[in-house]
Amino acid sequence: MAYQGFAQEYLGMPAVTRTYTTACVITTAAVQLEFITPFQLYFNPDLIFRKFQIWRLITNFLFFGPLGFSFFFNMIFLYRYCRMLEEGSFRGRTADFVFMFLFGGFLMTLFGLFASLFFLGQAFTIMLVYVWSRRNPYIRMNFFGLLNFQAPFLPWVLMGFSLLLGNSIIIDLLGIGVGHIYYFLEDVFPNQPGGKKLLLTPGFLKMVFDTPEEDPNYNPLPEDRPDNQPRDQDQNQQQHPQ
Repeated sequence: MAYQGFAQEYLGMPAVTRTYTTACVITTAAVQLEFITPFQLYFNPDLIFRKFQIWRLITNFLFFGPLGFSFFFNMIFLYRYCRMLEEGSFRGRTADFVFMFLFGGFLMTLFGLFASLFFLGQAFTIMLVYVWSRRNPYIRMNFFGLLNFQAPFLPWVLMGFSLLLGNSIIIDLLGIGVGHIYYFLEDVFPNQPGGKKLLLTPGFLKMVFDTPEEDPNYNPLPEDRPDNQPRDQDQNQQQHPQ
């Protein structure tokens, strides 16, 4: 029964969240079982461009360190806020969500070219948290029962917590910075006088990830129609009684 409940919960996850979290867990498990090593995964521009180890552009976002508190902490926040974004403001817009992934990953990779950053998964998680928090500004948050604050402060609270654990805050600041750039270009600038939408999801992403629109002339079965919604034929008969 427990297995069935887990399988049902797993299959109920939205596609992008399920794919990304699964890739992170599998990558960590492969390292833990010594099938691969972190040295084969980390971000190294020299190996990427000279040795053509292109996979490092992706794998550096998938490894969050060995099994331990830090790994589970990141997985919980990644799963929670990635899913809430996909089921919330990106509901029915999978292509736009994938484009946000690509945009954020591209900016972080550019920054990684000029900084000694080996793994960017935590920064990516902070980016997701930041975008969600700015789109839900009035939600009250509670952090381990110690702090109460509004959602927009969550990324900064996480950065402070990371600092208390003795970690560098460069990764957190990178995630916040990239998250803010996306939020500004997507949600703020287009709504300002003279502003326009600059982040346009490519058509091929929409073709691959977004389901086609329903046929406006399709009449659902009676049991699938909302109450008091007659068929088009019924409406025509009412408009043109014999």
